[in-house]
Amino acid sequence: MSSRSILITGCSSGIGLVVAQGLAAKGWRVFATARQAADVARLQAQGLEALQLDVDDSDSIAQAVAEVLLRTGGTLDALFNNAGYGQPGAAEDVPRAAMRAQFETNVFGAWELMNAVIPVMRRQGHGRILFNSSVLGFAAMKYRGAYNASKYAMEGLCDTLRLELAGSGIAVSLIEPGPIESRFRANALVKFVQCIDVAHSAHGAAYEKQLLRLKQEGHATAFTLPASAVLAKVEKALAAACPAARYRVTFPTHLFWYLKRLLPTRWLDAVLGRAA
Repeated sequence: MSSRSILITGCSSGIGLVVAQGLAAKGWRVFATARQAADVARLQAQGLEALQLDVDDSDSIAQAVAEVLLRTGGTLDALFNNAGYGQPGAAEDVPRAAMRAQFETNVFGAWELMNAVIPVMRRQGHGRILFNSSVLGFAAMKYRGAYNASKYAMEGLCDTLRLELAGSGIAVSLIEPGPIESRFRANALVKFVQCIDVAHSAHGAAYEKQLLRLKQEGHATAFTLPASAVLAKVEKALAAACPAARYRVTFPTHLFWYLKRLLPTRWLDAVLGRAA
């Protein structure tokens, strides 16, 4: 029997890399993708079946999917939309171009890739589509407005997709991590410096604290977990006969999930307003 196949985006480091390695070790045929050719070469050197895929580029998406289907004979069992980044900054300071770029990567690219594989999964009568969301997909925190919005959008789209795919054999699940060991803060720092005009912002003083957080070495919080915690949830979602709509990872995600349902909005705002 041939091994099950999965396409994963954003495998250059962090969650994507660990999930690709972990699933490959469990016998999955993993198509690990990354945006940069150098990262693809490094993944191949590690023994992974790696391809170049930039979710911001429609041609790149089409070419990668075509190559995967060529190699599998036209089938694909699962997709993990993992690629993404966070654009820091107060909502009033994020330029339109930066907000557009945030949605291109975190939402539009993931959605276009999903649309490319759904016809394949419909024909074969089964499939699993996973989206890497965040605790910030349902609990907004300040100075993360662009990222919050992109993950809220992802969650709403996936809720819709589950309803529309009912009876097709295709299951859709959201993975919702909190703080995970990755290059997320380092990448966010680059976007902050590129896009936010600190000198002319009303939030200049608060940004000093944000910059310290983004530059901090090691874990951002005491609740940070290794990327293997996400791998465990991905494996659970892929193996379940009836996968859950959401798989929450880390203590903060579980905590805020319940607080949002128990506390009045004003009280929750007070709690979230004190979060780093």
